[in-house]
Amino acid sequence: MIASHTRIPCALPSITEREVRYATDAAATGWGERCCEYIERFEGLFRTFAGTSGAVATSCATGALHMGMSALGIGAGDEVILADSNWIATVAPIVHLGAKPVFVDILPDSWCLDPDKAEAAITPRTKAILAVHLYGNLCDLDRLRDIASRHGLALIEDAAEALGSRWQGSLAGSLGVFGTFSFHGSKTVSTGEGGMFITNDQALLEKVRTLNNHGRKPGETRQYWSSVVGFKYKMSNLQAAVGCAQMERVQDLVAHRRVVFEGYRERLKDLPDLTMNVEPAGTVNGYWMPTVVFPERFGNIQDELMARFRQKNIDGRVFFHPLSGFDMFDSKPENVNSYSIPKRSANLPSFYDITEDQLDRVAAVVREQYYVL
Repeated sequence: MIASHTRIPCALPSITEREVRYATDAAATGWGERCCEYIERFEGLFRTFAGTSGAVATSCATGALHMGMSALGIGAGDEVILADSNWIATVAPIVHLGAKPVFVDILPDSWCLDPDKAEAAITPRTKAILAVHLYGNLCDLDRLRDIASRHGLALIEDAAEALGSRWQGSLAGSLGVFGTFSFHGSKTVSTGEGGMFITNDQALLEKVRTLNNHGRKPGETRQYWSSVVGFKYKMSNLQAAVGCAQMERVQDLVAHRRVVFEGYRERLKDLPDLTMNVEPAGTVNGYWMPTVVFPERFGNIQDELMARFRQKNIDGRVFFHPLSGFDMFDSKPENVNSYSIPKRSANLPSFYDITEDQLDRVAAVVREQYYVL
């Protein structure tokens, strides 16, 4: 029987009067010669936040990845190494470009790409390592940058889930050849849908700007003249208006994610061997999605745990399935952490306006599951 409590959603954006005002202004005035004003402003705000020289607003993070890898020349016959535990959006652009994704296992603590296994997977066909910062946790960027440098590979950062996470003071996404972000409605900064491409490589930036506009180069004076066959992953001015308001609040939005995470950690700290998102020395975790992983002795409790959340009217979410477990890819059960961790873990609701009572309700479900054994 479903509990009578008001439903607790997994994620919601924080929308204030400022977002509404900017979006209204864009709808009323952002046309004709002013059709890109909020887009350019949004890109500028994000460049400043990221500390990079280039930023391109896109319709989604998947599109930002697609264009970035295309601009690097990744295509048929090439290989891209990435962690097996990821959302499908990360691997889709690799497949669309005709390249081969090479799935390797994750580390048991950060749930991110294992550097040793990534290096072992390098072949003459490898063109890039795609480092995905999962649930706000950070890949080991020092080691991955060293591996990429020694083998002449591009290191790409998918920071869709790590806005606000920092490695040795630098924003996640700013340390590879390029980085990408998501502004889906569930993310810390949201434009409903949307993404951002960032880089310090000016040549790569120009290629992506060209690809993002149906192959028309910036500054091209000939009307409707394309130099290459490109894409259409442009963000709308209306979305960017919301993004501008969000970026003006970004420090508060990130800080509040950390408050929510600490609320869960305090409520669950007495459960032996229950692990959550990590924050190694020298890093800051943006804690996009607080996640709990039960000890291995619990076995496969995923269905039971999700049923408990549903019974309490809470939108708990499963940990990402291993990509190699999908029918379109070859199975790789040797990626033991990628196959084991999802069976005994859950993502916890973490939206801006979540209340103390709601945190209590969510934590209570985790505690109930823990003490079943």
